Amino acid sequence: MSGAHGGPDAAGVPRWDFSTNANACGPAPGVLRAVQQADVTRYPDPNYAALRDQLAAFHTVSADRIVIAASASEFIFRMTAAVARLWPGASVHAPQPGYADYGRAAQACSLRQVNMAGDALLSWHTEPGSPDGASRRPPAARAGAVQVVDGAYEPLRLDGKRIVLPSHAWQLMSPNKALGLTGVRGAYAIAPLESEALCVTLDALAPSWPVGAQGVAMLSSWVAEETQAWLADCLPVLREWKRQQLALCAELGWVCLDSVTPFYLVQWPNTLLLPRLRALGVKLRDTSTMGLPGHVRLSVQPPQAQHALRDAWREVSA
Repeated sequence: MSGAHGGPDAAGVPRWDFSTNANACGPAPGVLRAVQQADVTRYPDPNYAALRDQLAAFHTVSADRIVIAASASEFIFRMTAAVARLWPGASVHAPQPGYADYGRAAQACSLRQVNMAGDALLSWHTEPGSPDGASRRPPAARAGAVQVVDGAYEPLRLDGKRIVLPSHAWQLMSPNKALGLTGVRGAYAIAPLESEALCVTLDALAPSWPVGAQGVAMLSSWVAEETQAWLADCLPVLREWKRQQLALCAELGWVCLDSVTPFYLVQWPNTLLLPRLRALGVKLRDTSTMGLPGHVRLSVQPPQAQHALRDAWREVSA
């Protein structure tokens, strides 16, 4: 798994980190306080009743449709295992390029991967997408298929309107990126109606207490009015930082691809330059492990970080 993710690595925490999609305006102050004040001396409620009620009210669904997960990745593996248990030999479709854990989960459960969503019994879709940050409608799924839309970056959408999802689609939410708290793990999924059998199987496959006290505090605070107001205030700031950063990339001669998120792809001339940038404290995300060689993903960062990126690039490319 070396190099498979952004963020800290064997060299420690990057001084200027463009490699993760965390909200650069974060951390969310109210959520950070709640996480720091969480009672870590006791187990959370193993059924997460109060948390599920809060999340259900926020999304105006019934609490029995909320599935708590340790993280988006944990849910991806658990959902894949549940499908494999209910439908042995099921086929899986995952976006390409895309998050590698969709495919890794299929391989771990010995499920066959297919190129067309309409041929799959389990179909994954990320909206907006990663690594490119583009917005696309979920592909048509076959009748009876399990379709999961990963909405990790929907709260950070900077342009365009949210796409209306099919009524049969599951929605996976992992708000730690939008909150600037990627070190706190916790996620949840919203099941579509008439998904009782799959929910029972997901529950049977879940570990005890998948989310700890700090994760519960994060998810509970996520739905608070204060948090949602803070996030709304972040978006115009991120738009301006993105405008400035794209202008900088153009100045450096980089070719950037369009996105609706505070991250985007850059056509990259030479991946051998990435370690040299990393040695200067600047980390970018090589997207080869996501099925897209020849590109890097940049998250939008404040002007000070942008200036550091410019200076480091000039040094390594001299």
